[in-house]
Parts: sequence; C-alpha cells; structure tokens
Amino acid sequence: MTDARSPRGLPTLPGWRVIRSDTGRLWASRNTPFSTAAEKAGAFRTVDGDDMAELAASVAAQEDLADEVPQ
Repeated sequence: MTDARSPRGLPTLPGWRVIRSDTGRLWASRNTPFSTAAEKAGAFRTVDGDDMAELAASVAAQEDLADEVPQ
C-alpha cells in the first residue's frame, strides 16, 4: 500500500500519514485531530516507532483510546 502523501515505498496506515525521519525512525501523524475529549484522555495525534509493526501498534493504541472516550 502506498499513499501519495506518504514518502515513496512506505506502507500506509488508514487515516494517518507515515514519515521516516533523517535517522530512520518512523512517525505517523493523524490526518484529522481526535476529539477534544479524546485528547484530554491522552490520545496523541503523532506517534513514533522503531519499525512498521511498532508504529502500527502505537497508532492502534491511540485509536483504541479515542474509541473508549464518550463523545
């Protein structure tokens, strides 16, 4: 999977933009902000990981946290 907004060759995470830092670390930033309530509960819009599996797990944890917050 690729996304025109993600650097060439990086997998994508639906709803998140994946980037690789100059040091090779992967980062993902959510395309749209979480709700204010989710952010207050600790959901982060930008996360990082050593590899794609770790990054995907970090993204999933943020989405799960946001889903648990009453709207």
